[in-house]
Amino acid sequence: MGTQEADSSLMLEFAAQAFQAKNFQLACEIYERQLQEQQAGVVDWGLLLKRAECLACSGKLHDAFDLYQKAAAQKKLCAEQLETLVSCLAEQMKSREAPLQSLQGAKWGILTCKECQGFLYEPVSLPCGHTFCRKCLDASPCKVCRATLQEGTEQHYRINVVLSNVISKWFPYEVQAGRLTHDASTLITDNRLEEALDKYNEAIKLVPLDHLLYSNRSMVYLNLKSYELALLDAETACKLQPPWLNGHLRKAQALTHLGKYEDALKEFLFCLVLDSRNKTAKSEAQKLLINILSPGHSQGDFPDLRHMMSHPSRLKGSLIGSDTNSNTQRIYRASMEYKKNIIFPEQNIPTGCNTVRKSLQTLENMKDGHNRDTPSSEECLKTSLICNTLKRKLCKVDASDDFTSPEMSSKLPKTDVSVNDSVNKDLPDSSPVDSSDLECSLCMRLLYEPVTTPCGHTYCLKCLERCLDHNPKCPLCKEDLCEYLAIRKFCKTEVMEDLIAKYFPEELKERKIINEEEIAELSNLNKNVPIFVCTMAYPTVPCPLHIFEPCYRLMIRRCMETGTKQFGMCIGDSVKGFADYGCMLEIRNVEFFADGRSVVDSIGKRRFKVIRHSQRDGYNTADIEYIEDEKLTEEEYAELCALHDAVYDQAYNWFSTLKVALKTRILSHFGPMPAKDSNLQVNPNGPAWCWWILAVLPLESRAQLPFLAMTSLKDRLTSIRRVLVFMCRTRTR
Repeated sequence: MGTQEADSSLMLEFAAQAFQAKNFQLACEIYERQLQEQQAGVVDWGLLLKRAECLACSGKLHDAFDLYQKAAAQKKLCAEQLETLVSCLAEQMKSREAPLQSLQGAKWGILTCKECQGFLYEPVSLPCGHTFCRKCLDASPCKVCRATLQEGTEQHYRINVVLSNVISKWFPYEVQAGRLTHDASTLITDNRLEEALDKYNEAIKLVPLDHLLYSNRSMVYLNLKSYELALLDAETACKLQPPWLNGHLRKAQALTHLGKYEDALKEFLFCLVLDSRNKTAKSEAQKLLINILSPGHSQGDFPDLRHMMSHPSRLKGSLIGSDTNSNTQRIYRASMEYKKNIIFPEQNIPTGCNTVRKSLQTLENMKDGHNRDTPSSEECLKTSLICNTLKRKLCKVDASDDFTSPEMSSKLPKTDVSVNDSVNKDLPDSSPVDSSDLECSLCMRLLYEPVTTPCGHTYCLKCLERCLDHNPKCPLCKEDLCEYLAIRKFCKTEVMEDLIAKYFPEELKERKIINEEEIAELSNLNKNVPIFVCTMAYPTVPCPLHIFEPCYRLMIRRCMETGTKQFGMCIGDSVKGFADYGCMLEIRNVEFFADGRSVVDSIGKRRFKVIRHSQRDGYNTADIEYIEDEKLTEEEYAELCALHDAVYDQAYNWFSTLKVALKTRILSHFGPMPAKDSNLQVNPNGPAWCWWILAVLPLESRAQLPFLAMTSLKDRLTSIRRVLVFMCRTRTR
């Protein structure tokens, strides 16, 4: 008997290891054998559950349910014991449903919040460039790019001023609906549910195709225990926005209260299809399964799994379905009221207003069933813009007026409206859209590469950078932007870019042309070359720089943006501003500091002569021509090689005799002395070691400058020899 128990224990341990390794078939066979070996009439409850889990994980859900029911008949199950079953059911449903990416989303197109999938209300733009409703913002990472916010900073980000003004002007009725929703939320907090319901009713009259409004009103109905109405609103929200999690949660909760447990379970499982980490859906699904699997359940057996796993109406159905149930009729009536009271009487629509007719036809199809799909994001945005525009022109009332009043029809003017129905534009010519709504307050031009600061103000990227070069504060509100500046990552605000690209393509094209012309001009390394007036620089010799002046911050940034990564270096001149000869430097790396300063690692490239001195945006520029060493004949070259070798040895000996501390500093700054070149004329600047020794020699800048101007390597070597002789004599004394 002891041997049997030991063998059984060993097999159970082996089964657990197989389950851990996801070999569910093997684990299932072991548990089945263990159950068969038990005495007649005695069934191990724990083994039943383990085998049921194995069957569920291997996809045999029918058999798994049988075992779960047997286990539930023996002893009441707890929610945690059904976690595996719920996960497997959700996975099975996910494999049978249409791909989630094919579902409709972004109903409001560009102006859709990526979190709630609703119309952007009180938009807040994060440093990563993505924009959300203010109510959707929390301390969690960005829902789009997963970029994390600094702890506690989510409260510091304010409403995007420009975008908020644009939305208020273009979509006043959606904004008013957002205000009503905000008021309703406050009333719900104070438990004034009836008043909150009135607010949502008013908001839905303004925007009858907003899934958020129906979902929120469904929640109010749930709290008022009006479960049938809560279910109707939840179903509407699901049809308007099929892939939205909260709509299905509301529907599942309403079904649960109505006692429709199987339907509620399907909805909770679909919530897990949309978000497998949703704790509410998982917990509620587990509780419902306990009720369904219990021996006293009214239906006895579990419903057909094929019906359980397939729910085509959820994905393919929409607000514009072929059915004419009461819910669809109710939405149709609301939309017709919207058309009748808010827009204009149908008989007054001008014959040429094809765009408007198409927009109204979208609402008509809700009754006739002509359109089998939910209106696309572009259609919704287009319809809303057109309706808002015509409401202004025809009704000539403020957005705060009550559009459902009986007297509204008598107020409508009988004049015709001219609407452009061009297929290339989403907005009629009479729309309130104006490029001045999206102007940069610094350059007073259309925003180009818009960037939004944490204080909510939006500028062109280059305009903002130039301002921050001088002062780390917002140019408008003067809020301290030191932390924002420290990030050194100014991401463009995507929604602003998309709006400009969509509605102002011609203006944007002009801005791009101007920018490209400016970049081409800045990329010219012969005319208007940026000049850093500082110290001597030589070809092939490293030249690290500490940049802190605003004009040079701009200069270095432009060098990086153009891709040339080059600028000229000259010493100062009391008369001309900078010397007539210099050396081009190439940026190898830039390290930025939190306060805007930077350390630039650069190296010398080519020598040049200044043709014309000038300035640009606070820093010096010049028209230049590059200089090279003259080529020699064979006879002259042989003589030059002998001179070169002699001077090289002399320079090497001089460096070798320096004190250890001095040599160490030189080596750390300039690196080791370059070796001799095999071909003295292969480099237009001559041998690299010549420039290295000139950088190391303790000469004043004015004494070093003539070496840059020399085009004869022989003259340069001769001059270096004289300096070395002088240095050796001085040291001897």
